[in-house]
Amino acid sequence: MSKKWIFSTICLAIMSTNIYAHEDPIEFRAAGSLKSAMTEITSAFEADKQLKVASQFAPSGLLRKRIEQGEKVDLYASANMKHPTTLNQAKLSGDVVLFARNKLCAIAQPEVSVTSDTLLAQMLDKNIRVGTSTPKADPAGDYAFKVFERAEKLQANAEKQLSEKALQLTGGPNSAKAPAGRNPYGWVMENKQADIFLTYCTNAVLAQKEVKQLNIIQLPENLSVGANYGLTLINGAQDHAAELALFILSPTGQSILAQYGFDTPTHP
Repeated sequence: MSKKWIFSTICLAIMSTNIYAHEDPIEFRAAGSLKSAMTEITSAFEADKQLKVASQFAPSGLLRKRIEQGEKVDLYASANMKHPTTLNQAKLSGDVVLFARNKLCAIAQPEVSVTSDTLLAQMLDKNIRVGTSTPKADPAGDYAFKVFERAEKLQANAEKQLSEKALQLTGGPNSAKAPAGRNPYGWVMENKQADIFLTYCTNAVLAQKEVKQLNIIQLPENLSVGANYGLTLINGAQDHAAELALFILSPTGQSILAQYGFDTPTHP
């Protein structure tokens, strides 16, 4: 019996009782890397269901802490499975469902000559500044450090060198904030804070749209790291939150995620 089936069944059971009795907006919290896709999904949901969604986007780990501290949240979408699973194990949320996948890419300044084949050598170069998100606060940072672990299998001492030199520039509680409306990775690179930055491929595409001279480099297979995104209903969620969860898992929601570069497990 799949977790997705169990989750859908629970959602349908919730939806079958007291429908439309709650008029407050659905409090939705999601990883920053989902902002563009989920903004379109929630807009489509609001138009279809005539319901309101109050969305906030931030690093997944910081959102999890806010939920643990009692913030009123109905539905939580994380850039990994770990954070929502932690909430589930603490009996703060329901089952966790995989709803999208992402992977890491590198963004490089135009003056940095780098390809997939030379990426590791360039990151190890003492003159190259390597940027990442903040581990534990932002899963993109954890995935970047997994890339460093993989690098150790290719070159001795690579993990230590990369971990020590990595600049944790985004996603942490004390990270400098990009101006409103700006992609944080495009902003960091535009301000020359790093020469190479490891982030989700979906983020890299958005960064390049803002700063067109940036280059996107696919990680070679022996360094590549994938990210599974998890969705969970928070305990005490209002009825309509289950409808939003099902909408994200529906062909419409999955198609929108795919348009933004996510791999979608239920989309053909």
